[in-house]
Amino acid sequence: QRQVMESGGGLVQAGGSLNLSCTALSSGLTFDDYAMGWFRQAPGKEREAVSCIRWRGGRTWYDDSVQGRFTISKDDAKNMLYLQMNNLKPEDTAMYYCVYVGRSYDAAGPCRPDFGFRGQGTQVTVSL
Repeated sequence: QRQVMESGGGLVQAGGSLNLSCTALSSGLTFDDYAMGWFRQAPGKEREAVSCIRWRGGRTWYDDSVQGRFTISKDDAKNMLYLQMNNLKPEDTAMYYCVYVGRSYDAAGPCRPDFGFRGQGTQVTVSL
C-alpha cells in the first residue's frame, strides 16, 4: 500500500527552521528500494514537487524556490526520509507530503508521485 506518515511540521516565524520526517507504515516497503520526494500544497494551489532524491541516495533535485534553504536526505537503515528546512519564508506555508518515486528517477528534474500520495501530510505555517 506504500502508506507513509509525515511529521515535524508546525508554526514558525520567518527565518526559522523545521525538520520534516517521513516513515513508512507499510511493512516490507523500505525506502532503499525507491527514490523519494517531498511535495507541498498551499491553499488554492496545486501540489508541487519541492525536493527529490535518487534511489540509494546521492543525487538530489530542488525547486528553485527552496534551493539553498532546504536539504533532503534518506536514512535507509532507519527507513526514514527527511527535509531540513532553513530560513523559512511565509510562501513556504503549505501541507507537505512525502512520496515514493520509481527507481528510474535520475534527479535531473522534479520527480513524480509515481505511487500517489499515501500520507496525511504535515502542515507547515510560516508567519511574518
